[in-house]
Amino acid sequence: QVQLVESGGGLVQAGGSLRLSCAASTRTFSNYAMGWFRQAPGKEREFVAVISWSGGSTYYADSLKGRFAISRDNAENTVSLQMNSLKPEDTAVYYCAGRAWRERVSRAWGSDSLYDNWGQGTQVTVSS
Repeated sequence: QVQLVESGGGLVQAGGSLRLSCAASTRTFSNYAMGWFRQAPGKEREFVAVISWSGGSTYYADSLKGRFAISRDNAENTVSLQMNSLKPEDTAVYYCAGRAWRERVSRAWGSDSLYDNWGQGTQVTVSS
């Protein structure tokens, strides 16, 4: 089991930016596809973005393309989510998730059932 710890959440005004990070406690981090999900109060968890083990392929929720960017640093065992032009509707708990997978990622990785390691989440609140 891989321990994932998110950080970087907080309170930001609409139009602002935040950068979330997720640190993984495994020496084989480069073998993992990593994703970000979010869950707003009273709503189901939804997919945000995923990145392949090498960083060579990414996939985003259609509604977030152009505002959010996922990246990873395999030397540091971290995956990040840069969030720009934030809106109040982006308010949620953001989770990182991972699964050992050394292939490209695709639309299918938008399903949370594919991931078997989850962090505890970090709160992002966007004020209007």
